[in-house]
Amino acid sequence: MSTSEASRTGSESTEGMISDLKGMIRDIADFPKEGILFRDITPMLADPRGLKMAVDLMSRPYCGEHIDVVIGAESRGFIFGTAIAHALGTGFVPVRKPGKLPGKIISQEYELEYGKGSLEIHDDAVQSGQRVLIVDDLIATGGTLVACRDLIKSLGAEIVGISVLIELSDLDGASRLAPDSLFSVLKY
Repeated sequence: MSTSEASRTGSESTEGMISDLKGMIRDIADFPKEGILFRDITPMLADPRGLKMAVDLMSRPYCGEHIDVVIGAESRGFIFGTAIAHALGTGFVPVRKPGKLPGKIISQEYELEYGKGSLEIHDDAVQSGQRVLIVDDLIATGGTLVACRDLIKSLGAEIVGISVLIELSDLDGASRLAPDSLFSVLKY
């Protein structure tokens, strides 16, 4: 990154960065099914400044916290989770869809806003007492993040927080995560 890019990003206000990020996300109606308004982050991911702003804002509340590992749910949680783990100087553990992990796993079923699913993690991916940050791109009804949280807690780890880029407030998924702390950069 050039000096001018670093100073431009460093001097931008949080409100300005949020406004810019919202401008990089496109709305797609009726995807993946009729009645769903999909927030497409792919244009933001393709923009180096947009990706950097998203990662910076998502990781900012956890700088200085002792985080042992960042957890990200398949698949967009991998994008942000690995970048945030790098920013925080810690490791990353994937939570996958069924049949993707070798070895011994534990699984958790959950409900989505448009169906059902299941997530899996290696049974030794996190250790009892480790401090974990869960990361995903979006929270809607909260099913995916509740499943991740439940998997992590079943392994005895401590949830430091949950960080998402987008929160769909009308669907109230955040209430399902209580008492765990949710941080969202953008709210719709």
